[in-house]
Amino acid sequence: MVHRLLRLPFATGSLLLSLGVLLGACDEPDDLAAPPSPVITAVEPTSASSEPAEPPERPRPRPPTRGDPSQDCIEGWVTPRPGEPEYEEPMRILRRETRWQGPFVVHDLRYFSGPESPPDPEKGYLKVVERWYLKGYQQRDPALQGRFLIEKRTFGSGLSALAAYDTRGWRSPDWIGFQLDTNDPDPRAYPGLPGTWPGTPYDFVNGGENLTIPGIPAQVVGCVSDS
Repeated sequence: MVHRLLRLPFATGSLLLSLGVLLGACDEPDDLAAPPSPVITAVEPTSASSEPAEPPERPRPRPPTRGDPSQDCIEGWVTPRPGEPEYEEPMRILRRETRWQGPFVVHDLRYFSGPESPPDPEKGYLKVVERWYLKGYQQRDPALQGRFLIEKRTFGSGLSALAAYDTRGWRSPDWIGFQLDTNDPDPRAYPGLPGTWPGTPYDFVNGGENLTIPGIPAQVVGCVSDS
C-alpha cells in the first residue's frame, strides 16, 4: 500500500529519517485551546511563506465536538481537550513533520480510529489506525493554514494528507498526498496548500499516481465528510 506520507522514526524503503521535537501547543483564548507497507512516502515541507496573510475567520457556528458511531464512522469521533494525549499528539506530529515553529491555532479537531485502507484481516497490527482531522493555522504566519489528516500506527505516525483551509468535507481532489520521488527531491509550493512540499502530488481521496486505493477506508470516511 504505497499511499502514505508518513515519516516514521526509522527508515524503510523510501522512508525518510526524521527526528521529532516535542513542542507545546497553544490556542486563542476561546478556541479548543489549541511499517504497514514496504514503502511509505514522506512529506518534508520547508520554510514558511513570506507573503503576508490574514488569519482565517473562526468557523461559525462553532464546530461540533462529537460524532456518534455510524456505518461510515464505526467508532464515532470526539474533539479532545487541551492537555489530553489525544490533543497533544497531533500537535506534536504536525510540528515534527512541518518544522513550523510557534503556536498552532486550532479551529477544528477530531480524533477517530478504524482499520487500514484497505482493511487486511491477516495483519492484526493494522486493525486499528488512530487518525486526527485538524483544521487551523500557524499563529506566527497565518499563510500556513489548512486542513490536515494525521495518522498513527503501531510502529509510526505522520502527516498523511492535507487540503486547503477553505475546502470542506472529504472530497476529491481537495485532499493531496505526496509520493516520494528521489529523482526530484526539491520542495514546491502548490496553490491553496500551506508551505512547500517535495514529491509527486496525488489525489489522496480516490488514489492516483499509480495508487488505486483510497487514503482512508469506507469505515471512517463519515468521520470527516461533514467537516
